[in-house]
Parts: sequence; structure tokens; C-alpha cells
Amino acid sequence: MPLPRLGVVIVTMGTRPRELEALLASVEKQDAPAARVVLIGNATPLTDVDVSANVTKVPLDENLGCPGGRNVGLKVLREAGEADVVIELDDDGLLIADDVFRKVQQLFAADPRLGIIGFRVADEHGHTERRWVPRLRADDPMRRGLVTAFLGGGHAFSMPMLNEIGLWPSEFFFGHEESDLAWRALDAGWKILYEPELVLQHPNTSPARHAVYYRFTARNRVWLARRRLPVPLVPVYLGMWIFLTMARIRSLTGLRAWWGGFTEGVRTPCGPRKPMKWRTVWRMTRLGRPPIL
Repeated sequence: MPLPRLGVVIVTMGTRPRELEALLASVEKQDAPAARVVLIGNATPLTDVDVSANVTKVPLDENLGCPGGRNVGLKVLREAGEADVVIELDDDGLLIADDVFRKVQQLFAADPRLGIIGFRVADEHGHTERRWVPRLRADDPMRRGLVTAFLGGGHAFSMPMLNEIGLWPSEFFFGHEESDLAWRALDAGWKILYEPELVLQHPNTSPARHAVYYRFTARNRVWLARRRLPVPLVPVYLGMWIFLTMARIRSLTGLRAWWGGFTEGVRTPCGPRKPMKWRTVWRMTRLGRPPIL
């Protein structure tokens, strides 16, 4: 197959200007240039951001969350018709090699059913945290292969896949939107590849630094189960995560926020329900991560 055309989407709230400048420079130096880079300003005007000619700035009056902001960028690329593959990067990430985009092109060109490539995330010392490896057995972050999940910080999507399964679940706002999209992709027969040679350098920060982390994590996990799991697996999945959460959270404030989010997830609309097929459950199990963990 011919090499696909690349588009890039970056969402920022304008709070990391130096990191964003470095990221845009690392995108610019890639030896396989992107046809278009879309920079989304979530509730920020982007007036102080200097960009090159192929960067389109889209300032938003409202903070749509990470998935909502990314959807705006994806729609810009879709309407322009300039990209076959979309690379999405966190605004505090950095591409430390200049051949990342070329390798992404080659991987998608080699397999028409490849839907998602997950990058390896590493800190400034080259260390990859266990939580950054998208498999249960995370002892070796350099082991590539087909997986059932990907990290939102650095990844690439097939545009034909997105046209088939839809975009990010914007109502999630923050947390577990990657799982919703990954499960839809797998259910439609697409592959997810973890490729550790594609590295995004990223600060080693905990997601719990966000004040709404516990609430959104719990709410969105319930929504995910209600939207995507066969009925018999819903109580198994939620019961498993209640047990794990109670064992892990040491903060009373965090526990209250988590249970508040869990209750919100049960009581509030979660969007259209389309549970995965049982053959997808089996496929995920064979890949090493059944959809109950």
C-alpha cells in the first residue's frame, strides 16, 4: 500500500507554553512531515502561540475536555480530506526521535486492518512506568505486540477506522475515553498495536493530580460498562473495580469523590448502548486482557 498521509491533533489549555513550543518543534523536525497539524485551544485563544504554515489554530470558547477537543481536531482533518492517519499528542509530550512519523506511515501501510498504534511513553530518563504499558503483564515495556488498549498521551489512528466506529466519547470529558474507543475498534475487527520504538517523552505525573480525577474515573467506568459490556459482565467488571479501588485509595476525600462519581455513573444517561460481541470478549481474553480488568 502507498504511505498514508498524516495529520496531527494537539489539544492545549494554554497552561504549558514552553512544553507546547518544544512539542511543536519536535513535530516540525519529523522526516516524514504531516500534511496538517491542528492545534485546539480548550478555552484558550492561542494568541501567544507561534506556529508554522501547516498548523491550523482552533481556539474554543469552552473547555470541551480532552476527548471533546480532540474531536474538533479530527473533524477539521476529516473535512479537509488531507489525512489517512491521525497522530494525537499530549501538549506536554515530546517526540525525541525524528523518524516517528515515518515509522507510523510504514506500519499502517503494511496492514490495512491496523486501527490504532500506541506509543511507548517514557519520562525524561527513558523510564516507562508500569501504568504506561497497555497490558496486564507490564514487566517489559519493550515487548511490542497486539493489545487491547492504548495510552491517550501518544497514539495514531486510522481515519477509515474512525469513519467506521465514530470519534471519541466527548461526554466522558476526562478518563476512560481510550477504553471506550479501543473496545469499539476491537469489536469492529480492527487491531491495536503497542509499538515501543515509537517514544513520547512525558513527565512522570500522576493523573490523581487533577481535582476531578476520582469522580470522573468512577463515573466513566460505570458508563463504560453500561455502554460496551454484555449484561452478564457488567456486575463482574464493576465489582472487580470496586474491590481494587477500595484496596488502593487511602484518602477519605478521594473515596468520597469516587463513590460520588460511581453513583453519578449509575443514575445519569451514559449515551447509546452498543455492547461488544462475545467473540470480542474472547478475542480480548486471548490477547491477555479480558474486559473485566
